[in-house]
Amino acid sequence: MGKYILKRIGYVFLVLIILSILMFLLYNAIPSDRAYSEAREAAQLLPKSTPEDVREKFRETEYTRLQVKYGTETKNLVVRYLRWIGVYPKALYIESTNTVDPTGGDFDGLFQGNFGYSYTNNKPVIELIKEPMKNTIFINIFATILALGITIPLGIRCAVKRGKKLDTVVQVGTIIGYSLPTFLIAILFVWLFVAVLKVFPASGMKTPGAAYTGIRAFFDKMYYLALPLIVMTFSSLGGMTRYVRASMIEALSMDCIKTARAKGLREKVVIYSHAWRNALIPIVTLVVGWFLSIFSGSLIIEQMFALNGMGKLLIEGLQTQDYDVVLLMQMFYVLISLFGNLLIDIIYGFVDPRVRVNK
Repeated sequence: MGKYILKRIGYVFLVLIILSILMFLLYNAIPSDRAYSEAREAAQLLPKSTPEDVREKFRETEYTRLQVKYGTETKNLVVRYLRWIGVYPKALYIESTNTVDPTGGDFDGLFQGNFGYSYTNNKPVIELIKEPMKNTIFINIFATILALGITIPLGIRCAVKRGKKLDTVVQVGTIIGYSLPTFLIAILFVWLFVAVLKVFPASGMKTPGAAYTGIRAFFDKMYYLALPLIVMTFSSLGGMTRYVRASMIEALSMDCIKTARAKGLREKVVIYSHAWRNALIPIVTLVVGWFLSIFSGSLIIEQMFALNGMGKLLIEGLQTQDYDVVLLMQMFYVLISLFGNLLIDIIYGFVDPRVRVNK
C-alpha cells in the first residue's frame, strides 16, 4: 500500500505540472494587455497642455515599466511560465535608461510564495482569498454535515422499507427536489421565508452598520446564513438520498446478507454491520467528492444571497479580467481534486478489507 501511495503521489505531481502548463497557456492566450491600458490611462491624466510627443514618450516609458511589472515584456511563454512558478529570474526595469534587463530581477514565483497580485483589489491574491475561503468552507461544511445527517438514515430506511408508503413518499419528494434547479429552489425559499413569513433576511452576511463582536457577531452571522444553508441542504437531499437507497438495496440483495439472516442475526446487525459496510464503497466516492467541492464555492447560492465566498470571487475575477486570482483558484481546485482521488483510493482500503492495492 505504501509503495502504491508513493507512486500515486508521483502521478499527482506529474499531472499537476501538465495541467498548470495548460491553464497558464490558456489564460495567457486571452487577448488582453493590462500594461497598455494602464499606460494609456496614465498618459491621458497628463495636463491638456502637454505636447503630444511628450505625452507619447511618457506612454511608451510607462508601458515598458508596466510590462516588466506584469511580466509581459517577453512573448516567450516558456520564460513567462518558468517565471510564474519561480525557477527563472524576472526582468529588471532600469529607469535611468528606460531599458530592460531580461534576467536582472529576482526569483519571485510560486516556489517563493508569490501567488500573484490582484490589481483590481490592490492586494496579494493570498490575502484576497482568505476571508472568502473561510466563508465558503464554513457554509459548505455546515450544509454538507446537515445533508449527510438527513440523507444517510433516510436512504437506509427507504431501502429497508422498499415499496412501502414511506419509500414512495420519499421517492416522489426526492425526484421533485432533484429535478428543480438550485436557483429556482432559492427563489421559492426566499419568497416563502422572506416575503411571506418574514423570518430571514434576503441577502448579506451581517446586519448593515452593526459592529458586533464575540458571540453576538456569530449569532448575527448565522441568522443571515440560515436561509442559504437551508437552500443548500434541501438542494442536496434528493440526489444523495436516492444514491444511498440504491446502494443499500444492492447490498441487501447480496448472498452474504441472506446468509447472515439465515444464521439468525438481528436485523439491525444485518443492516448496519453487514449491508452498510458493503454499501459504503460507492457512497464514499460521492461523499468525499462532495466534501472536496466545498472549496470551489457555491456559485449560484453565493451570487443570489450576496455571500462573500470563493464562487463569488471567481466570477468577479473573470468579469474584471483579474487572471492572477482566477489562475490561482483554478490551480487550487486542481490540487484538491488530484489529492482527493488519492484519498478516495486510500479510504477504500479502510472501509472494505476486501479492497487492497498491491500494485
